[in-house]
Amino acid sequence: MKIAKHTVVSVVYKLSDAQGNLIEESDKPIVYLHGGYNGTFPGIEEVLEGHETGFSTQIQLEPIDAFGDYDSRRIKIEPRKRFPEPLEVGMQFESEDEEGVDPIIYTVTDLTADRVVLDGNHPLAGIALRFLLTVRDVRDATADEVEQERAYDDSGLEVIENNYGLFPTLH
Repeated sequence: MKIAKHTVVSVVYKLSDAQGNLIEESDKPIVYLHGGYNGTFPGIEEVLEGHETGFSTQIQLEPIDAFGDYDSRRIKIEPRKRFPEPLEVGMQFESEDEEGVDPIIYTVTDLTADRVVLDGNHPLAGIALRFLLTVRDVRDATADEVEQERAYDDSGLEVIENNYGLFPTLH
C-alpha cells in the first residue's frame, strides 16, 4: 500500500542535528495520520507521499520548516517567589501567549536565590534537523481516525507523541 491521504503510517527514525550529532532515535515505530493532519512536519509527509513499507530516506529540515527560529522574546525572568518549591532546572510550566490564546510551555533554564529564568522556545528551535526515516507499515485509516484527525494504536488509544513533540502533534 502506498502512503497517501487518509493512511496511517508507522515510521522509525533517527534524528540528528545538521552536523550529525544524534538527538533522538525511536525505539519503536511512531504512528501518524498522513495527509495534512499535523501529525508530522509537512516536509516529512511530502517525502513519504507515494512510498510503501520498507522505504528509507534521509531529509533535512531547516528551522523554518521544523520548530522555527530561536526567539529571544520567549525568555522570561520572573521572581522565584511566584513558583512552587522545590524548583529545579528542567521543570516546565504552561502559560498563555501574549494574546491569551495559545498555551506556551516554559522550561526553567536557570535559578538564582530570587529569580527564575524561563525559556518558551521549543528545545529544538533554531536547529536544522536531519531525519533518517524508515517506513515500517502503511494502512488505511479508519473512519474514526479521519473524523478525529488522529491515528490510534491497535487497542484504540490515541498515539502518544515522543519527547520532542515530533509525532503525532507538532507544537
